[in-house]
Amino acid sequence: MMLESTLTDFSSAHLKFAHLHIGFYLHISVSLNRFFTMIKKLFLILMAVVSASAAFAQKIQSPDEFLGYKLGDQFTPHYRIVDYFKYIAQVSKNVKLQQFGSTNEGRPLLAMFIASDENIGRLEEIRHNNLRLAGIEGGNAIANAPVITWLSYNVHGNEPASSEAAMWTLYDLVDPANTATKAWLKNSLVVIDPCLNPDGRDRYVHFYNSVRGAVPDASPTAREHVEPWPGGRINHYYFDLNRDWAWQAQKETQARVGLFNQWLPEVHVDYHEQGYNAPYYFAPAAEPYHKDITKWQRDFQVTIGKNNAKYFDQNGWMYFTKQEFDLLYPSYGDTYPLYNGSIGMTYEQGGISGGLAVLTRSGDTLTFAQRIAHHHATGLSTIEIASANVQKLLDEFKKFYDNNRNNPPGEYKTYVIKNDNNNNINTLAKMLGRNGIQYGFGLGNKTVIGYDYFTGKTEQYKAGPNDMVINAHQPKAILLHVLLEPKTFIADSNTYDITAWALPYAYGLKTYGVKESLKPASTTSGIVEPQPLANTHAYAYVANWQSVNDVRFLAALLKKHIKVRYSEKPFEAAGKKFMAGSLLITRASNDRSDFDQVVTQTAAALNEGLTPLASGFVDKGSDLGSDAVRYIRQPRVMLISGEGVNAEAMGEVWHLFEQQLGYPITLVNYQSLGRTRLADFDVAIFPDGNYDDFPSEKLQGWIRDGGKLIALDNAVAQLADKKGFALKKKEEKKDEKAEAKEKENINIKIYGDRDRDAIRSMIPGAIFKLTLDNTHPLGFGLPNYYYSLKLNDDIYDYLGSEDGWNVGTVKKNSYVSGFVGVQSKQKIVNGTLLGVQSLGRGSVIYMVDDPLFRSFWENGKLLFSNAVFMVGQ
Repeated sequence: MMLESTLTDFSSAHLKFAHLHIGFYLHISVSLNRFFTMIKKLFLILMAVVSASAAFAQKIQSPDEFLGYKLGDQFTPHYRIVDYFKYIAQVSKNVKLQQFGSTNEGRPLLAMFIASDENIGRLEEIRHNNLRLAGIEGGNAIANAPVITWLSYNVHGNEPASSEAAMWTLYDLVDPANTATKAWLKNSLVVIDPCLNPDGRDRYVHFYNSVRGAVPDASPTAREHVEPWPGGRINHYYFDLNRDWAWQAQKETQARVGLFNQWLPEVHVDYHEQGYNAPYYFAPAAEPYHKDITKWQRDFQVTIGKNNAKYFDQNGWMYFTKQEFDLLYPSYGDTYPLYNGSIGMTYEQGGISGGLAVLTRSGDTLTFAQRIAHHHATGLSTIEIASANVQKLLDEFKKFYDNNRNNPPGEYKTYVIKNDNNNNINTLAKMLGRNGIQYGFGLGNKTVIGYDYFTGKTEQYKAGPNDMVINAHQPKAILLHVLLEPKTFIADSNTYDITAWALPYAYGLKTYGVKESLKPASTTSGIVEPQPLANTHAYAYVANWQSVNDVRFLAALLKKHIKVRYSEKPFEAAGKKFMAGSLLITRASNDRSDFDQVVTQTAAALNEGLTPLASGFVDKGSDLGSDAVRYIRQPRVMLISGEGVNAEAMGEVWHLFEQQLGYPITLVNYQSLGRTRLADFDVAIFPDGNYDDFPSEKLQGWIRDGGKLIALDNAVAQLADKKGFALKKKEEKKDEKAEAKEKENINIKIYGDRDRDAIRSMIPGAIFKLTLDNTHPLGFGLPNYYYSLKLNDDIYDYLGSEDGWNVGTVKKNSYVSGFVGVQSKQKIVNGTLLGVQSLGRGSVIYMVDDPLFRSFWENGKLLFSNAVFMVGQ
C-alpha cells in the first residue's frame, strides 16, 4: 500500500511537473516562432533593401542626368567630359579608363576600354593576342578573341559634336538594360578616345559660351558663328592633329599613336564635322585610294557604309559617300590606320561654325542635338557591324600582316639610307621607331645595285657600316612602302591633300631602293654617338652645321651668352674637313673661367659632336682670325601672328623655336605692328598670310636700318613687284598655237568636266628639286640641291646680279614626284624660289615654299634656321 501510495504521489507530482514542463516549452515554442517570424520579416526587409541598393547601383546615370542638361542644349567643356568618363569608370565593372598623355595646356588624354564581364579582366591578353596576329610578337593566337573597334572623337576642336556623342555612346555600351550592346560586347572590345584635341575644343567652347545669347541665333551671320583667329580647329601650337598621325610632331599625337600601335585595332573611326550645309558623310571613301589599300579594306568600307545607311534611311537623314574624302595621304586618322591593317574611316557631320543652331542653305535649322544624334548612330552602327563580322575581321587582319612579312608591296625589298648626316639619321630612326618600323645598320660592306632617289638612276653603292638598312619583309611593310616610295601612284589626281612626302627627300638623306631582300648586319644602333669631352683647354671648338640638332646647340650657347662664329668657307683642321657654316666657338671673346666647361657640357647634354682645336692656324682654308670667319649676333626674333595670318604656318615657326630649338621668340599681332618698337628686334618672320599695307613704310625703314625680314609663301607674293623690292613675278610665255587651240575649243567644254578641267592648274603638294647655292649662308650645311615641297605654282624671275642672290632655283627638269597640273608644270621652270636681297643695311629673304610644312620636312628646318641665324651676319 505504501509503495502504491508512493507511486501514486510520484505520478501525480510528475504529471504536475510534466504539465509545467510542457507549458514552458509551449511558451518557448510560441516565443521562438514569433522570434523567427520577426527575423524572417527583418531578413526579407534586408533583402529588399539589398535588392533595391543593387538595383540603384545598376542604374548608371546617362550624360543628361550626370551633366544636368540634355546633350545638345549647350557645349560641354572638356573637364566635364573627363568627369563623366571617370564617373563611368567608378560605377561600371565593364570598363577600364586609361590616361595615356596630356596636352600642351595640361589637359588629360583619355582612352576608355569597354568589354564584356569575361573580357574586361583580360585586356592585356587581348592586346598581346592582337600583336601576335600581326606577327609583331611571337606565340599562338587565343581562341574566341574579340574584335577591337576604336572610335576617335573631336580631332578638330571646333568640330565638337562628336565628343558629346562619345559620352552617349559610352553610356549605351555600359547601360545594363541595353541588351543590344551587351550582345555586341560578347565578341567586341570597344575603345573610345573622347577628345583628341582638348586644347582646341576648349578654345572653341569658351569662345562660343562667351558670345552666345539667351537663345541660340540661327542666322549664319551672327557673331556666334564667326570664330576669332586662330579658331578652335588646331591645337595649342596651331597644328592640325588630323594630319600628324605618321609624322607625330605634336605631343598629343606621339602619345596617341604610341597607344594605337600597342593595340592595332581591326576597325578605326575618326570623327569630324564639315561645313554645316553638307549632309553626313561616311565610308566608302572617295578615289584616289592608295594602291596598297587591300580589296578587303575597300569592300568592308562598303559593308560598314551600308549598315550606317540603314539607320540613316530609317530616320530620313541625308548622307553621302564616295565623294571628296580620299585615301592617299598617309597621316590622316583614316589612312594611317588603313596602312596599319585597320578598316580606317572618316565620318563627317555637317556643323563647323554651326553653334547650337544654324540656318542652312536649304532653309532648315540644323541643331547641335541633331549633329550629336547622327554621330551617335554611326558609332553604334559601326560596333554592331564589326561584332557581326568578328571572325572575318580577325582573319583578314592576320592575312594583312602575313602578306606584309611574306610578300611586301613595291619593287624594292630593301632600302639603304646613307649615313652622311648622323643627326638626321638619328631623327629618322626615332620617327620610324615611333611607327613600329624595324630597321638595322650596315650590310657588311656589301655592294648593292639600287635606285638612287637623288639621281633617278639605277647605280651601284657600297654600303657603310653605319648606313641604315630597312628590310621590307616586316609587319609594317605597307606603311614603310607608303612612306618611302619615291613616286606615289595616283589613279585619280583630284585629291584632298599633298601627293608627295617620301622621307628621303624630306630628310635630305641619300637613299637606294634595292630589289633584293637584304638583312642588316646589325640591329643595334649604327648611329655614331659623339664622345663627350672632359678636361680640355682648347683654343677653339668646332661643331658641324648639318641638322636641327646643330641649330639647337647654337641656340643653347647663345642663351648662355657664349659668343659663336661660323666659317663662310670650308676648311681643314685637326685632321678633319669642315663645311661652310661650321660653328666656331673660340676662347677669344669668351673670356670666362667656365668657358670649356659650359661649351663641353652643353654639347654633351645635346649629344653634339665637338672637335677641339689647339690653334687658330688651320691645315687648309682660312685661319680662324680671317675675314671668312663671321660673328653670329644673337638675334631678337619677332613672329607675326593674328588676323590674316595662316595660323598653321605661324604655328610651325612657333613650335620650331619653342619646342625644338628652345630659343626665345616674341609673337606680335600684325595689327599691333604699328605700335611695336621695331628697333627691339633684329628678325621679323612673316608666315603665309594676307597682310594689309604690307610692307608698311615703318617696316621698310626698319629693314633699311639693319632689320632682317623673312617672308614665306603668300607673304612673298605680297612683296613681289613692290617698290624697293627686287622680286618680280615670272611672266608666262604665251604659246600662240596652244592659245589659238584653246580659243577654238572654249565653247565646247563639258559642264560635267569642270572639276577635272580645274586641276590643270592645280598643285596640291609635289616635290621639286632645287639647284642650291650652298656657298651662300642660306644654303649652309646642305648639298648643292634641295628638295622643296611645293603647294602652289608661284615662281619668280631670277634676281639680277645687283639685286640679290638666287639661292634656290628651278630648271626645266626640276619636277620629282607628286601630282602637278599640266599648266602648273609648264609654269614652274627657270625661276627663283629662294632668294636674298640686300635693302639698305638690312636684308629680305624670300622663301616661296613653306620649308617647315607640318614640321615633318626635316631638311627645311636647317634651311629656315640659316635664314634666322646665318644670313646677314
